[in-house]
Amino acid sequence: MNTPFGNEKLKRTFFVVWRKLKPWLSFVAILLILRFTGALSGISSVTNRAVLLTGIMDADPSEYNPNKEQFDYNFSIKTLSGESIDFNQFKGKPVFLNLWATWCGPCRAEMPSIQKLYDTVNKDSITFIMLSLDAEDQPQKVSKYVESKGLTFPVFIAGELPAQLQVKLIPTTFVIDKDGTMAYKKAGMADYDTKQFKKFLDKLMAK
Repeated sequence: MNTPFGNEKLKRTFFVVWRKLKPWLSFVAILLILRFTGALSGISSVTNRAVLLTGIMDADPSEYNPNKEQFDYNFSIKTLSGESIDFNQFKGKPVFLNLWATWCGPCRAEMPSIQKLYDTVNKDSITFIMLSLDAEDQPQKVSKYVESKGLTFPVFIAGELPAQLQVKLIPTTFVIDKDGTMAYKKAGMADYDTKQFKKFLDKLMAK
């Protein structure tokens, strides 16, 4: 009984196809290994940080046109210890809100600039909320990452978010004015440790 592999022409075709596919299959296998070990996000973070250093990704508040959209405060978030926090308690002063995740390379790349910004602002006049989209049952993963990087800004875990925060891309950053209107929104990574962005926040805090 003849089999497909008993046919020399089919055998040659198989090996030609295999030689062409083999490099790609190896590449996919490496990507999967990097992805599931967490190394891929680390590599992405390094390359994205190099892009940020060029200055082409500096946050530019003038690019955003405020349309007086009201921010929806009616949701809760959790501390890394599991305490539920009503977001309504942050009304009355500007809020810097960043949606991120530990597995997101661009998120990790922009964090040093956010940390530097946080270090220089008047913390009595503005609230920073770094809201992780990691699974709610994995706060220890978020906590471990934050500690390993020496990050000191306030970090929380997202729960059920309002439609306004159901973003398609992370990182996404919002700045909410004292009166509850959206003053700034940026989808994608940026460098926030700039004179221009600090001046923008100073104006909001001085209102």
